Amino acid sequence: MKKLLTVLTLVIAFASFNAFKADGNAEFKFEKETYDFGKIPQGKPVTHEFVFTNVGTEPLIITKVESSCGCTVPKYTNAPVKPGEKGTITVTFNAAQAAPFSKSVTIRSNAKTPLKSLYIKGEVVK
Repeated sequence: MKKLLTVLTLVIAFASFNAFKADGNAEFKFEKETYDFGKIPQGKPVTHEFVFTNVGTEPLIITKVESSCGCTVPKYTNAPVKPGEKGTITVTFNAAQAAPFSKSVTIRSNAKTPLKSLYIKGEVVK
């Protein structure tokens, strides 16, 4: 009886653990994952909107979006994105210094691939 109770407890614990982990049934499909601004004027921030579709079977929830530096500010869809629906991640780059640039934005979510990166690049000219 003791062994049966132990086995039953392990089965319930395993089932509970699987119910709480990310199911991986949500998935991003971006129209583009890299955007080239080309040459942009110094002192004028520029913005690009990355559009994605949830091609998975469960709602896609973005938990955090981080940029590679303080000169790049991301904003994103906060509500869960239902299967088949679109969401956006808007990235604004502060073109303060004249120089070529290449920046990344990392997305954390409940998708099959929980970490995803987007990229912006270009050249700031005087």
